[in-house]
Amino acid sequence: MKRVLPILLAAAMLTPCAHAAPAGPQVNAASAVLMEKETGTVLYEHNSHEKLEPASVTKVMTMLLIMEALNSGRITKEEMVTTSAYAASMGGSQVFLEEGEQMSVHELLKCIAVSSANDAAVAMAEHLSGSEAAFVEKMNARAAELGMKDTHFSNCTGLPVAEHYTSSYDMALMSRQLILHHPDIQTYTTIWMDSIRGGTFGLSNTNRLIRFYNGATGLKTGFTDAALYCLSATAERNEMELIATVMKSPTSDDRFQAAKTLLDHGFANYSLTTVHPDQALPPVDVLLGEAAQVQPRLARDCRLLLSRDSAGQVTTELDLASDVEAPVEAGQQLGQMTVRVNGEVRDTVPIVAAQGVARLSLPGIFSQLLRRMLMAQ
Repeated sequence: MKRVLPILLAAAMLTPCAHAAPAGPQVNAASAVLMEKETGTVLYEHNSHEKLEPASVTKVMTMLLIMEALNSGRITKEEMVTTSAYAASMGGSQVFLEEGEQMSVHELLKCIAVSSANDAAVAMAEHLSGSEAAFVEKMNARAAELGMKDTHFSNCTGLPVAEHYTSSYDMALMSRQLILHHPDIQTYTTIWMDSIRGGTFGLSNTNRLIRFYNGATGLKTGFTDAALYCLSATAERNEMELIATVMKSPTSDDRFQAAKTLLDHGFANYSLTTVHPDQALPPVDVLLGEAAQVQPRLARDCRLLLSRDSAGQVTTELDLASDVEAPVEAGQQLGQMTVRVNGEVRDTVPIVAAQGVARLSLPGIFSQLLRRMLMAQ
């Protein structure tokens, strides 16, 4: 049987802002992207595939590989890392690790996320892969797996070097992978001030949005004379997290203002909406089953990214079996819910059995027939 369940929402089919440039935000950057985390939808883009130097935003990939190693159990936050002479020699942003100095993975990850420490990044790269060069090979392999077609890494820090580039789109892709699958990184990227070495060396976050932007969750700043000012900024409001990537802004103020403008645009114009039928799904009759009915349920949530300002309509259509023959397995598909926005299909969600139902044995069938005959008398 089919049931159409209209759900009126103040929303319309998503149209990426990049296709409506006059209404889009204006940012002072050579390249920029605004992406929604859950769906990966690009809400705004400007020169999004231009290959540029990312400076220390490179460390988003470094942190991603560290988090993947932690989640897989290859390393622990408590294990100690010994600093090599090479790692200690890194210039730029650093926490002045000395050759032979030992620091935990937890502390080094904090140094990378908060202070953009190049020496800490190289120490972790060597700890994970034996050398920075071997680690960089893994960075490039992971970039390829993520579809980062505009990217080539030559180091794990973002310090100036030949053939080291990415794009604002690729920067958003790796940022999304990090925050979507490793939300614990926010333990580090939301720190404003902290310390290491028993409180004797202070850390302060290079991303000032952490303190001054409502909902900021990270992620990484970058600057060199060639790259100028770069930023991958993430923020969450009303259960929606956005990623704003900015490359080659002329000043530090420009990059932060650009990220704020992009994030403000996203939060003002889009929302994530969970779509439900407006009534409980009815039980489905089970033929020759030990139970007479089975309860259906949606196989997963339906989450739509919708434009807030276009007053559209979301409708759902249920196509659900009236009966099913036993045995029924838990998770067996019984139908589907089709979700449309302004008449266009945006999602199809399977409807499945919430529990299994065994088939009646032969004596059970006779017993059931007998009960029905007795009840009919």
